[in-house]
Amino acid sequence: MEVASSSTSTSTVISTLVANFVLFSIFVTCFLILRLKFKRIYSPKSSFDLVDEEKKPEPLPKDPFRWVYILLTKPDSFILQQAGLDGFFFLRYLKNFATLFLFGLLTYIILLPINASNGMGNEGFDQLSIANVKHQQRYYAHVFVGWIWYGCVIFVIYRELFFYNSLKNVVLSSPKYAKKLSSRTVLFQGVPDSLLDEKQIFKLFSGIKRIYVARTNRKLEAKVQERAAFVNRLEIAENKLLKMAVKSKLKADKKGEVLEPVDDIRAYVPEKKRPRTKKGGFFSKKVDTIRFCQEKIPELDVEVKQLQKKFRHSMPLNSIFVEFENQYYAQLAYQSTLHHNPMRMSPAYIGIEPSDIQWSNMRIFWWERITRKALALAALVASIIFWAIPVAFVGVISNITYLTDKLPWLRWILNLPDQLYGIVTGILPTAMLAVLMMLLPMFIRAMAKIAGMPSYQSIELYTQNAYFGFLMVNGFLVTALASSATATVTKIVEQPTSAMSVLATNLPKSSNFYISYLTLQGLSVAGASLFQVVGLFLYYILGYILDNTVRKKWNRFSGLGTIAWGTVFPLFTQLASITLVYSIISPLILVFAMCAFFLIYIAYCHNITYCFIEAPDARGQHYPRALFQTFTGIYLGQVCLLGIFAVGEGWGPIVLQAIGIGATVFIHLNLNHAFDHLLTVVPIDCMRALDGKSSTPSYSGPSEYQTKILNRKKQSEKEYLKEKKEQEQIKSDLINNTDVEANVDDVNTLVPLLADRDFKTIESKNPIIRFIRPDVFLNYRHVKQILPATYNIEPEVSDDKHAYDAPFISAKIPGVWIPKDSMGLSDIESQRLREIVPISNENASFNEKGKIIFLGTPPN
Repeated sequence: MEVASSSTSTSTVISTLVANFVLFSIFVTCFLILRLKFKRIYSPKSSFDLVDEEKKPEPLPKDPFRWVYILLTKPDSFILQQAGLDGFFFLRYLKNFATLFLFGLLTYIILLPINASNGMGNEGFDQLSIANVKHQQRYYAHVFVGWIWYGCVIFVIYRELFFYNSLKNVVLSSPKYAKKLSSRTVLFQGVPDSLLDEKQIFKLFSGIKRIYVARTNRKLEAKVQERAAFVNRLEIAENKLLKMAVKSKLKADKKGEVLEPVDDIRAYVPEKKRPRTKKGGFFSKKVDTIRFCQEKIPELDVEVKQLQKKFRHSMPLNSIFVEFENQYYAQLAYQSTLHHNPMRMSPAYIGIEPSDIQWSNMRIFWWERITRKALALAALVASIIFWAIPVAFVGVISNITYLTDKLPWLRWILNLPDQLYGIVTGILPTAMLAVLMMLLPMFIRAMAKIAGMPSYQSIELYTQNAYFGFLMVNGFLVTALASSATATVTKIVEQPTSAMSVLATNLPKSSNFYISYLTLQGLSVAGASLFQVVGLFLYYILGYILDNTVRKKWNRFSGLGTIAWGTVFPLFTQLASITLVYSIISPLILVFAMCAFFLIYIAYCHNITYCFIEAPDARGQHYPRALFQTFTGIYLGQVCLLGIFAVGEGWGPIVLQAIGIGATVFIHLNLNHAFDHLLTVVPIDCMRALDGKSSTPSYSGPSEYQTKILNRKKQSEKEYLKEKKEQEQIKSDLINNTDVEANVDDVNTLVPLLADRDFKTIESKNPIIRFIRPDVFLNYRHVKQILPATYNIEPEVSDDKHAYDAPFISAKIPGVWIPKDSMGLSDIESQRLREIVPISNENASFNEKGKIIFLGTPPN
């Protein structure tokens, strides 16, 4: 049976499209039906008091479709307030590339007629790809369209880097961020022994408020964990005991019996039915859990408190946290070279919250860090190589019909119905690839910890790099080559010397796999993201089975989900890169990519703003990394075109394409050089006042400008008045353009900064002019208008002297939360255990069926 040469068969693509559209319709219909009833899953932030008031959005309309319009018309300030910097820039990435691919459809005007007419005679979608081009002269069209298209993509990347830099600086210099403890605290690793003395650190810096030398005490840490485990065991046992008592009371009431004495728990739960536990291991004797915990908790509490008093004598690690009086001093220290020897007092990190610290990596020496990074990298490279085997198998399945010439036993696949055949060659391989890629993140994060990453944020950034590498090698290169090789295996076997030319010619034909993959992401994944079937299962089914205490029920209810940017961002960076690779070779992919990114944007915009809370704050650092990673798609697309031109012996297009690649490399290197340092710091002019003397959110203290310039009698009155008038005008503009909720006099951000002077008086409403001039319309001062009002209010910061000490150093005994009952048994239990552990029955009770319910937040 002869197989058509067209790999991008209409049957496969349409079957995939139909199947995914059916799934999408099911998911969206379920979402529309359930979203108003199950508000805890689909609108928890707007329906319950689970987030701060400033993070609580207005409920979406009940209309089944109007909510989409409301989401799409929300201003940037709303997205930034609800999603934070990381979520805001992720959504911006999706929206920008959806828009870019929409404008990319203009390439159809030139490319589709050139590809389709008087070509190689390919059928189906292949006649719209470059593989159908017969005449070498037509390659010039692809070269020049590629120059324009990839040039526009690179300009968008530059524009977005400029915007990120401006908005990041605006946000980090706002009162909300500048006053944060994490913005004022710098972590230094690789600290030499001579500087592990607090007195010596004070000699290095100005503006130090407090120094935390990282210390370890494994015995104390183990005792704190053991104490917490016993308190948790006590809480579970008390909840179980009271629940059994209430059930007994309900049974007695049904029978008309009265259990006496009413206030004695033994009347409800016999001694032999009380919760019991094994005292010393699997083969030990069972004892009463509550009484056992009553004995152990006080003993452990005394040991913990004694060890905590001696923690200053614990062994210091080679990491220190230095808290400064303000962000200005912290940035000066962070951006400085501190030691004359290499690998000392480095690396340095800023913006790490105490809860995000990876304490196990505070001890690593500089030589150990180098070794561990090398080992982690070797493990990742080995994984990429060995992972290529199952991934290549998936690529083979997508074009398995081409193997039937050499493997006749596979020909039964050709006899399948068209719809089933499309599923086997379209949906099955894409689903298998998605499952394979889901298994990697845990391994990569483990490698990040082994490599010595000191915080949750750095682990996620490491994961983003590694996962994107995996996806591009195994999710694209291996699959594309395997798919192309499978489609041409017969020709290669017959003429081995023509392998390279055959593969280059048939590379465009592997685009069917990625059209199917984009369809899967755009329809099924976007629909599943809205439906949140996993969230429904975890909350309503798993919660019902596992949550046996009031605290577990509350934690299940109040624990909103977050997004792990280290694995989510690379998925869509890969999709954007794949689209860029095929955008000139097989331009049909652009329309599928545009729809996919648009639908994914709607799904994630809803979930991020109404369902999820912010993950640990990476301050948007994933975005510029994703933008630079997108260059991978540009390079691969240009190199593939060069290979196709070389096989077709189009020497003119080859030279022009080589020039295009050289220009891309040149621009890439210069963009990296221009933005590399800026993307990780807060510049000085974003922290100091324009008038040279006023306090700002980032700085308060003496000013040499005040003492050496303003106080000089030499300064002419005319010059002084001119400068003062300029400053007053800038402040007036800031007041008019800034969204504020507080009294103007109380909002420090309205003090003009040096960076606020960076503006140009080009007033134009022409969207093209505004687009091509990011230096004017996306500079610091203009971007400041996006800032939400709440960012102009200083946060309340407690002065915790143990903020950056290991948690076990200041850990207090956990509390016990039990439900209140009508017999007063929980009051008696609380009174009896109060001297041992903090215990309360507030905000918890039993319903009429004897099930534990919470009525409010935990009291302890």
